[in-house]
Amino acid sequence: MSRRPWALGAVAALVLAFLYAPIGWLALVSFNDSRSLSRITGLSTRWYARLFDDAEVLEALGLTLRLAGTSAVVATAIGTLAAFGLRRAFPGRGVWTVLLSVPLVVPEVVLGVALLGFCVKLAGIPLGFGALLAAHVAFSLSFVVVVVRARVAGMDARLEEAAADLGASPLVAFRTVTWPLVAPAVAAGAAFAFLLSFDDVVTSSYLTGVGSTTLPVFVYAQAGRRGVSPEIVALSTLMVAVSAALLLVGVLVAAWRARASTFVEPTRDH
Repeated sequence: MSRRPWALGAVAALVLAFLYAPIGWLALVSFNDSRSLSRITGLSTRWYARLFDDAEVLEALGLTLRLAGTSAVVATAIGTLAAFGLRRAFPGRGVWTVLLSVPLVVPEVVLGVALLGFCVKLAGIPLGFGALLAAHVAFSLSFVVVVVRARVAGMDARLEEAAADLGASPLVAFRTVTWPLVAPAVAAGAAFAFLLSFDDVVTSSYLTGVGSTTLPVFVYAQAGRRGVSPEIVALSTLMVAVSAALLLVGVLVAAWRARASTFVEPTRDH
């Protein structure tokens, strides 16, 4: 590679093309004038207009957003408390750690069947939004705990002790010292929980009830019956665009915070 530096660039270009060529083709097909997904006959925005007139798709999208937002909030709150609880040594902490990590390795089919039996048969939760919410919190909780606990474990306990020595109450110490340190990990855990819920197909397909079909389940069912419609292609393109915009904003904010943290205000001699 040192003698042929262009080879590494060529391999990187091939990998990027393999990853992003389908997404680029998807975006291009969303502006296709016909319903074909393999041949471009002309450019038009008719499918985007049809998308916003499709009540079934918009209802599934709204349900998915509500479900993902609610499950992310609940899972983040419980997972953050669990991460702080596992910070302290107590009898059985290793067992609790293993139990919280089990959903990370259990196949989704097994998890879906288990959650179906628990929610419907044991807990008496009917199929629909309630069962979906319980299931999504259950499988996303572990990811939140893992992310937040990694940050909590790396914190220096002496910072909180120093705040207490200076007269800060536990609440003030948490608000001014602990929370600023763990907030990025909590935000990352919430993002994981939201994306896992928004993208779930297998588990949601077991717990979907009448009038509570999530968007991934709706798209999968539609593709199995009659293929993916151009409206779904347009919606997918919009979702990719929104994700890319959020990623760009996150990178810009991180770069701005990095520059702000390294900036040192010059002192003036008196």
